[in-house]
Amino acid sequence: MSYRLPPLGPLRAFESACRHLSFKKAAEELSVTPAAVSQQIKALERYLGFKLFRRLARALEVTPEGLAMLPKIHEAFECLAAAVERTRHTGDGPLIVDAPPSFASHWLIPRLAHFTDANPDVEVHLSSSSHSVDGPDGSRLAGLGLFDPREATAAVAIRYGAGSYPGLHVEQLFAPVYVPVCSVNLPTAQRPLGRLADLGRHTLIHDDTLGDERHEAGWKQWLAAAGVTGVDATRGPRFANAALALEAALAGQGVTLALRPVVELEVAAGRLMIPFEFAVRSPYAYFFVTPESIAQRWPVMAFRQWLLAECAKH
Repeated sequence: MSYRLPPLGPLRAFESACRHLSFKKAAEELSVTPAAVSQQIKALERYLGFKLFRRLARALEVTPEGLAMLPKIHEAFECLAAAVERTRHTGDGPLIVDAPPSFASHWLIPRLAHFTDANPDVEVHLSSSSHSVDGPDGSRLAGLGLFDPREATAAVAIRYGAGSYPGLHVEQLFAPVYVPVCSVNLPTAQRPLGRLADLGRHTLIHDDTLGDERHEAGWKQWLAAAGVTGVDATRGPRFANAALALEAALAGQGVTLALRPVVELEVAAGRLMIPFEFAVRSPYAYFFVTPESIAQRWPVMAFRQWLLAECAKH
């Protein structure tokens, strides 16, 4: 099948100029002169028979015709980049993975050797920060700034949030529930944890990323949902994130709320216990997130397939 298409160079110049709204910046990106970009745009306009830009005194404006073309042209370049990357068996650099602290330390790291053993050619660089957890208004989405395909050959994130990340490839991993957890050594004959009311005799450990009444399940919400009265939901030490709260629970400092999949291995190993099975579903979920432009690169695809398989077990 033959295609009647303009030359690739003018299309690249058009797409870049649209993104930057500047011939000068497009020229810097394409390593040519602004005059060359201008000539390529004029050649494309002659080919199409209509104007693509309005050249204003101090600005560049895309015409309605240009705006109508832009999404498909941008998509075409993304597809071209993906097609080329699919032929490569390794990336030019490491697989960069960013994940929430508690997920990274208690879920991902204990399982990561399974991936690296099966994929010895993939060098994993794992980072962890609260930027991988959405704020109540999505304000922490700035953490996705690391995903510039010009700078990272293979970068993915595990996000805990609402799943709305425009312009990125997103797949849900699992939607967890919150349960109370504590050290197996915490309950004693003097301070048992046999009834929900016994929580009033123990220290409640707080994760400060929880507790927003619209979005998350802190102790106030959990106790209310469980029908527990007479327990002060505000008392107890506070920690900046779930990973620190879990460490405090492991150290026997009290009872905290945790996402069940994150603590499964600690419970199975006999370090943590779930004293009460009552669970509150989180309005958030864990998501695999990566730029569309690198979603088909081999390291990213290999990690995605492994991760989805691991999540399906739980």
